[in-house]
Amino acid sequence: MMAFPPPISKDRIIWEFPKCYTPEASLQLKKDWDTEVKAACKDRAARHQPWDRQKMSKVVVVGDLNVGKTCLINRFCKDVFERDYKATIGVDFEIERFEVSGVPFSLQIWDTAGQEKFKCIASAYYRGAQVIVTVFDMADIKSLDHTRQWLKEAMRENEPDSCFIFLVGTKTDLLPAEERQRTEKDAIRIATELHAEFWAVSAKAGENVQGFFFRVAALAFENCILKDMESGVPASIGSFKSDCANLEEAAPKETKRSCC
Repeated sequence: MMAFPPPISKDRIIWEFPKCYTPEASLQLKKDWDTEVKAACKDRAARHQPWDRQKMSKVVVVGDLNVGKTCLINRFCKDVFERDYKATIGVDFEIERFEVSGVPFSLQIWDTAGQEKFKCIASAYYRGAQVIVTVFDMADIKSLDHTRQWLKEAMRENEPDSCFIFLVGTKTDLLPAEERQRTEKDAIRIATELHAEFWAVSAKAGENVQGFFFRVAALAFENCILKDMESGVPASIGSFKSDCANLEEAAPKETKRSCC
């Protein structure tokens, strides 16, 4: 018998194009889907069957240790915030399912370690990303400066101009209003330099977390559909199977190379 996927949660349905956080550092200032994408979605939604293969985009989250990458992902995917948690070892991932304009779509969100000793393992999973999220701690300006290097390392494994890039400042709840404004100005400047879209969030308070991930999903989805239309064949869902298969092999292989 054919197994049907579970229904998509009501809080993962996107019908309107999500707004940007601030126009000063936005990838897309448009307020609606591409007209061709809207037409294609309407047609696909009409033909959609529960067992249709879902399209999927790969999201890689990078940044320093303790900037809040795991907390950000857990707040969105599991709606939890844990003050005390173990640091990510190597890589971990979540798959979040959406319905975008009536079409099923998923994000494969890779959470990478921030420790130097795990960089050689995590870098193997940067390849094939459609979205790169560089995270920094709003209360630690040094982590903002380090985002350039994190992005550089992630882009080594991907083609130029092949990824949407986001710069995300976490822990906004820890900053007074004036300090937050100053930090956001610095972040917008660096986001412009990196050709990234800036967002400020709080995993603890939940501020802007859903809006951010909806924005990521919306842009990745639209890009996926446009590529599908250009090629005339179903868009690739990334390297999910190969990534999972390599997950257990990466650590011992890298250990033999003595790079960690």
